Amino acid sequence: MIYKNITEIKPNPKNPRVIKDEKFAKLVQSLKDFPEMLEKRPLICFTDTDGKMVVLGGKMRLKAAKEVGLKKLPVMLADDWNEEQKQQFLIKDNVGFGEWNWEELQQDWDVQQLGEWGLDVPQWANNSEDIEDIENIESFNESVNFTIKCESIEQLEELQTKLNVSGSKISYDDFLVKAAL
Repeated sequence: MIYKNITEIKPNPKNPRVIKDEKFAKLVQSLKDFPEMLEKRPLICFTDTDGKMVVLGGKMRLKAAKEVGLKKLPVMLADDWNEEQKQQFLIKDNVGFGEWNWEELQQDWDVQQLGEWGLDVPQWANNSEDIEDIENIESFNESVNFTIKCESIEQLEELQTKLNVSGSKISYDDFLVKAAL
């Protein structure tokens, strides 16, 4: 790992990943609150023909670091990678694998703080009564006897995922029918 002046590092124009608005503001705030995390997660770059560092991994961290006013950033070089490896990394580094265990997060973490740290916390995860009802999935399979406010299709899809992960035998179509009653 090396440290480079932020002026020597440029974003990769071929990187299609962006973070906008509120999520970007959270990233900026996270760097203000905990800039040391950059040392443990350096930018991954390669050197272009002009001698500039081009970001393969960390484009939005670079943008946030500029907004924070940082002068140097930790960099790991991938100059030994071929073009196919660089392209592959651009995508694979940004693919989100896995899901969050919301019950565990709710039990062991401050849900509001998780949101402040940038985690997209489903609105229903903030309501412990709803979570308790969802946790009792066997009674859910028998009948729907609780109310959850879903303000968007995304929230409804998150609930569907929650039901699927929890082992519910109810189909999504059945869920929608019962939810509409």
